[in-house]
Amino acid sequence: MNVREISKQTLSTLRAHKLRSFLTMFGIVWGIASVIILVGLGLGFSKDQKKHMETLGKDLVIIWGGRTSAQAGGLAAGRKITLTIEDARLIRKECYLVKAVSPELQRSVPEVSPFNSAARSISGVWPAFQDFRSLILSEGRLMIEDDERDANRVVILGWNAARQLYPGQPAVGSTLIIARYPYTVIGVLAEKKQNSNYSGPDNDMLYVPYSAMSRDFPPPPAKGEPTVKGYLSDVVMEVGDPETHEKAVMQVRRALGRLHHFEPTDKDALFIWDTMDGSEILARIFGVITIFFACVAVVTLALGGIGVMNIMLVAVTERTREIGVLRAIGATKLDIIKQFFAESVVISVLSGIIGYCFGIGVCVLMSSVPLPDFVPHPIVSPVAVVASLVTLSLITMGAGLYPARRAAEMDPVECLHYE
Repeated sequence: MNVREISKQTLSTLRAHKLRSFLTMFGIVWGIASVIILVGLGLGFSKDQKKHMETLGKDLVIIWGGRTSAQAGGLAAGRKITLTIEDARLIRKECYLVKAVSPELQRSVPEVSPFNSAARSISGVWPAFQDFRSLILSEGRLMIEDDERDANRVVILGWNAARQLYPGQPAVGSTLIIARYPYTVIGVLAEKKQNSNYSGPDNDMLYVPYSAMSRDFPPPPAKGEPTVKGYLSDVVMEVGDPETHEKAVMQVRRALGRLHHFEPTDKDALFIWDTMDGSEILARIFGVITIFFACVAVVTLALGGIGVMNIMLVAVTERTREIGVLRAIGATKLDIIKQFFAESVVISVLSGIIGYCFGIGVCVLMSSVPLPDFVPHPIVSPVAVVASLVTLSLITMGAGLYPARRAAEMDPVECLHYE
């Protein structure tokens, strides 16, 4: 029997059992599509979460003062560490693993525009803060080094702050009275979808140069506490290389430990939020979820292969007399193997092609349409495609060869007497 005859008989058999063939193929189609879609969703979750983290900032580390938990330099434990502008300057000067740094001084003070008033939080920062904290403008300009050097009274409004203080009115170029001082609005931030923050959403904030804020309205000392010159709420920095972020944090601990007289290993002296640690944990979690999805999908595909083998075994039983006739007229065992193996290959390959088209099509469609924030945009993974292809090949071999060999080993005389 040549390839043409085998193909002709195979297609004839599939047409004769349309429903059975369809149901058998559906298991393979769904298995292939499941591998691509589920792995794509897992990768999409990971990528979307990383994008959400970037709304807080790029490779971000935030530092607050704490209390020492050990003696150092003859000083008792339990001392309060208060961050000052000198700390930010020291980090910028000495810590070469830190790409950029900014002090942050925060206060809630009254703001009055020609149209409304508010009492929103204001942050005094260096211009570098705007880049690594991912502040994107909708109109106007960002702060520049001249604004910080000259302590210019300029302000950038968050999206919600602009809507409250300038409802339906242009804000850029207007004068905003902040704690009795006139500040010029130079920019309005674009609306930000933010799923994490450390001092309030950026949409609600106002940003001014640190030098202007520390001059015009420095925070009053806490009750019973002395006035601290250059007091900071926190220090925010961007690590140069995410792979060395732990070394960068330790470098900062050593520099500030020398200035404030505490051991770099004293974890309580500084409270540090390293967002990259959180990103790594999330990446591992979503990596495990993706592997779980892939295993479930591969098992689904394997079950589809078992369905193909089962149907082929049923076909062998149904066609026992046909096998006997073929052997009686000269068909060899190899011809019988080819015939039944070809049927399983056609079913598996055709199902695989449909499954690939369906799975990739769903991923492309979901990636190109707007989706709710909690639904990820799936990513077509080459690894998933190759893994499903290898699994499909193994299924084809297993589901086809065993029934085909069983058919070939049947005794022709017994086959002719089979009812």
